[in-house]
Amino acid sequence: MTVLGARALNRATLARQYLLERATATVPEAVAHLAGLQAQEPQEPFTGLWTRLRAFTPGRLDQALTDRHVVRTHLMRRTVHLVTGDDALAWRSRHDAMLLQRVMGTYRRELAGIDPGEVAAAGRAVMADGRPRTMAELVQALQDRWPGPPRRALGELLVAALVPMAQLPPRGLWKTTAGVRNLPLAAWLGRVPAPLPDDADDPVGQRLVCRYLAAYGPATTADIRSWSGLAGLPAAVGALRDELVTFRDERGRLLLDLPDAPRPPPDTPAPVRFLPAFDNAILGYSDRSRIIDDADLGISVAGERAVLVDGRVAATWTTRDRQLRVTPLRPLSPREREAVEEEGHGLAGFLDQGIDRVAVTPP
Repeated sequence: MTVLGARALNRATLARQYLLERATATVPEAVAHLAGLQAQEPQEPFTGLWTRLRAFTPGRLDQALTDRHVVRTHLMRRTVHLVTGDDALAWRSRHDAMLLQRVMGTYRRELAGIDPGEVAAAGRAVMADGRPRTMAELVQALQDRWPGPPRRALGELLVAALVPMAQLPPRGLWKTTAGVRNLPLAAWLGRVPAPLPDDADDPVGQRLVCRYLAAYGPATTADIRSWSGLAGLPAAVGALRDELVTFRDERGRLLLDLPDAPRPPPDTPAPVRFLPAFDNAILGYSDRSRIIDDADLGISVAGERAVLVDGRVAATWTTRDRQLRVTPLRPLSPREREAVEEEGHGLAGFLDQGIDRVAVTPP
């Protein structure tokens, strides 16, 4: 069986994440191809799309959100993601059990004795009038019936697990600060989420696996679980095995992939890329060693923005006081510094924050 080294896996990830070459896709096409963008920080997806798409402008994502082609919703790992409306409706039911389990696990003591079915029915009844509500407003409407649980626990149970919700614009629009107003996905998109098929081969899970591999593969089943938050995908993987190709990594672990997915040569040049906080290319794996060193893993969960040099996380970046500051995690060669500064100037122009200097500090 062919062994794929870390550099081969890195180049495959970069190619599928549109980080080797910027794509000409529309925003909905890109969001669909990437199987969603993590978006709990509302402004970060703009940088994520700028670094992946040619001639991207913020208005393209704004329009996709306001036209309801892309929605903000809790999905993978109980994290807010940008996904297409079609994917939100197709995937939501497959994530329901995980979302409920994660909320109940987080607030086990606070929600003890609560019947989720009763809370869900009551929440849907309140939202049936079609009026967007904040989490606090929804909880207030149910407070008399469930006065015991803390408001935060009851609110997260409702908006992150029990009632499939869209977070409405202006939340998530360019340079807009707005609180979260929720509306059921069915009301916002005009269609109800697809019911979960009663099929032991898990057809929805199969589609999730294929979409994940198209955007992240080759990958292990542990990577798939880490990205999705779903533990119950063995049946889906088993049903797909004849359609997938397999490899080993340098540790001997089995890697799954789609037969025709890109796997560029390990020596393929990789341009400098600036990533937003919580970017897919880093967080989409259980084993992130293909793109970030173990010593630097903390930045991937701390919300620090990363810079890829030769395909790997080599620096972090911030903006402040009209300056885009790059802090290397390792020494950069003069040629690497020049490439970082050039790409940084492009990002500075996109961010439109009056940045007049790109500074690369000593490591």
